[in-house]
Amino acid sequence: MEIDPISSTQMGTPASQKDAKALQFIEEMTRNADSVQQNVLAQILNRNAETEYLKGFSLDGATDRETFKSLVPIVTYEDLQPLIQRIANGDRSPILSSHPISEFLTSSGTSAGERKLMPTIKEELDRRQLLYSLLMPVMNLYVKGLDKGKALYFLFTKSETKTTGGLLARPVLTSYYKSDHFKTRPYDPYNVYTSPNEAILCPDSFQSMYSQMLCGLYEREQVLRVGAVFASGLLRAIRFLQLNWQQLTHDIRTGSLNPKVTDVSIRECMTRVLRADPDLADFIARECEKEIGRELLQEFGPTRNILR
Repeated sequence: MEIDPISSTQMGTPASQKDAKALQFIEEMTRNADSVQQNVLAQILNRNAETEYLKGFSLDGATDRETFKSLVPIVTYEDLQPLIQRIANGDRSPILSSHPISEFLTSSGTSAGERKLMPTIKEELDRRQLLYSLLMPVMNLYVKGLDKGKALYFLFTKSETKTTGGLLARPVLTSYYKSDHFKTRPYDPYNVYTSPNEAILCPDSFQSMYSQMLCGLYEREQVLRVGAVFASGLLRAIRFLQLNWQQLTHDIRTGSLNPKVTDVSIRECMTRVLRADPDLADFIARECEKEIGRELLQEFGPTRNILR
């Protein structure tokens, strides 16, 4: 893709050459959405022509949209479940994908009462990473200074299981946070987190939240952004602070770590964060004794730019 020197696009003026490339990509994909969709469909059908599923519809090598829509029906998860179950049980033949299934992504289970298994392949992580990389260039058009300071984002992993056939089954964000894409990510001034990886990856929700909250409080002067992937996560963080601020301020005052945090990797990484800071502890205690809510979130960073 040829990128001209930084200039205004239909979306606005990019903040950098890197942003310009991302915004141009968005414009090209959305401006030519119909042809892009046709090309993606053709690539999928061509790559997976020899799978058991597609061979059952006698496409005979056709990759156009009209043939696909006329021969391949719209299906529900329940229609595909027997095939998915075979993969989960260890069948490695090309049932739904010509590429090996690397793991299953799971749904929340809130709609049907149980988690759905969605097969995925390794290269899907690259596409996911590309999607995430488009977020900040758009935000930079409307909010300045996002490359300054740090972000207090409450990020969590959830439990994972293994299927009978030995494949991992876990939520999409857990899959991403446990991947090398996240754990060995290069430095990015737009995504400098107060939370260490060890805290994010801890499977115990209390220990994870406690250590992330403690790190955010210690670094409040540098925090410009506060948020979570879901709004409910931010509400959980506020409630957690309501319930635990006394122990948190004790740790800050004394430079110690709550004995309830037993995860070895967290305790080790927190030695680089912990310090006795009575003035900070007093400030947090005063604010928490008033009312914990949006006002206190604003105090996390005196020049906070965005709450998301």
